[in-house]
Amino acid sequence: MEENVGNQNSHLLDSLSLENDKKKLAELLEEIPTAQSKDFLSKKPTDEIISYLNLLKLDDKGRILSEFDLEKILEIFQAMEKSKFASIYKNISSDVRADIYKELSLEEQTEFLPFLDKKIREDVIVLSSYPSETAGGIMTTDFATILLDMTAEQALAKLRSDAPSNKMIYYLYVVNDSMKMQGLLTLKDLLFSDPKSKIKEIINELFIYAQVNEDQESVAKKIAKYDLVAIPVLNSYQQLVGIVHHDDAMDIIRAEQTEDMEKFMGIVPTDDSLGYMDTSILYHFKKRVWWIIGLAAIGLISGVIVHKYKDTLEGLMILALYMPMMAATGGNSGSQSATVVIRALALGEIRDTQWVKIILKETRISVLLSCCVAMLVFLNIAFLSTHIEIPSHLSYYSVGFFIALAIAFQVITSAMIGTGLPLIVKRFGGDPAVAASPAITTLVDITGLLIYFGIVSSAISL
Repeated sequence: MEENVGNQNSHLLDSLSLENDKKKLAELLEEIPTAQSKDFLSKKPTDEIISYLNLLKLDDKGRILSEFDLEKILEIFQAMEKSKFASIYKNISSDVRADIYKELSLEEQTEFLPFLDKKIREDVIVLSSYPSETAGGIMTTDFATILLDMTAEQALAKLRSDAPSNKMIYYLYVVNDSMKMQGLLTLKDLLFSDPKSKIKEIINELFIYAQVNEDQESVAKKIAKYDLVAIPVLNSYQQLVGIVHHDDAMDIIRAEQTEDMEKFMGIVPTDDSLGYMDTSILYHFKKRVWWIIGLAAIGLISGVIVHKYKDTLEGLMILALYMPMMAATGGNSGSQSATVVIRALALGEIRDTQWVKIILKETRISVLLSCCVAMLVFLNIAFLSTHIEIPSHLSYYSVGFFIALAIAFQVITSAMIGTGLPLIVKRFGGDPAVAASPAITTLVDITGLLIYFGIVSSAISL
C-alpha cells in the first residue's frame, strides 16, 4: 500500500515537472513524506534542485535538504549565494549543519559564518569540534528541556516557547539552572499530569544516557538495546549537551553492518556514501584487488601440495573427484563458524577471553556435522562410485572410509580455524571481521589438502 502511494506521488511529481506547474509542484513537495521529496529532487542537476528549492518555504527547504547526501549538499552550497544558503542552513537539523561545516575549507568557513545568526554560529562551531565517531559528533541540539521546579503547566508553556521539532519532542529532559540532567519524562506524562503538579513529582530519575566522547557504535547499541526514541548526551559535568535520535542510530548500525560485511568478504571498507551504481569500476577494483592478490598468492601453496601428491592422484583418480567437495565443505564449515562467532562478538554475547569454551563448543558442533558429511561420502563411494577404477588391492569400502574420514577431519579443523582466527584477531585489538571469509577459505583449502592427501596416502601405503 505504502509503495503504491509512493509510486503515485512519484508519477505526479514527474507530471507536474513536465507541465512546469511550479505552484502545485511546491505544494506537493511540502505535503509528501520528506524521503519522497528528497528522492525526486536528488535525481535532478544541481541548478535544477536549487530552482525547486526556491519554490518552497524555508522550513521545508531545510527539512528536505537535511535528508540529502552530504556530497550533494556541498554541491548546492557551492552553487548558491552564501546569504541564500545561510537562510536554508538555519533550518537544517543541527547535526547535519555540523557535518556540512566540517567539510568546508577554512576559507569557506570564514566566508560563510558572518551570514549566520550568533546562536546558530556558536552551535555549529561547538558541534563541529567533536570527533565524528563519538556521540558528540552525531548528536543534535534540537531537544526540549524543562526545569525541575516547574509545574506541568509551566513546562507546557516553555515547550511552546522553545518549539523544538516534532521529531525531537517525545522525551522532555529535566535539568537544573546549570543544565545538569535531573531526569526525563515523556510528553504523554506531562499532558496527563495535573497542571499544578511539580515536575519533580512526575520525573523519571532512572534514565539511560551517553557520554559526549563515547563511541557512536556504543551509543547506537544502547538505543537499540533499550528501545529508545532518543538518548541524552552528557558531558563530564553531567550537563545535557545534546541528544542522539534513533534515526541516527539506525544509520550508524547500517554503516557498521556494511563495513563488517565488506571486511568479511575481503573488500577494503571506505567512508564513501555513493551507491553501487554511482561508484566507478576503478574504485570497486581498488577496494577489492589487494585481498584477492594477497590470498591468491597464498593459495599457490595449494598447488604445491597437489604437485607433491601427484603420484597418489595418478594412482587413485577417485581422489580428484572428491577434492572439490572437500574444499567446498571445509570452506562452508569455516565460514559458518566465523559468522556465528563474529556476530556474537559484535553483539557482546561472548568475549574473546572465553576462547576455550567457544572453541570447544564449535568443535562439538563440527563433530556432529562431520559425521553427517562422512556418512554421505562413504555411502556415495561404496555404492554409487563403483564404476570408477581403483587399484586391485583396495576396496571401495576402504577407499570410501578413508576419504570420508579425511573430509570429516576437514570439517572439524575448518570449524576450529573459523572460530579461532576471529578470536585471535580480537584478542590483539583488531577487527575480527577482517579475518573472515576469504582468509578463512584460503587457509582451509591449504589445511584441507594436507589432511586429505595425508590421511589417504598413509592409508594406501599400509
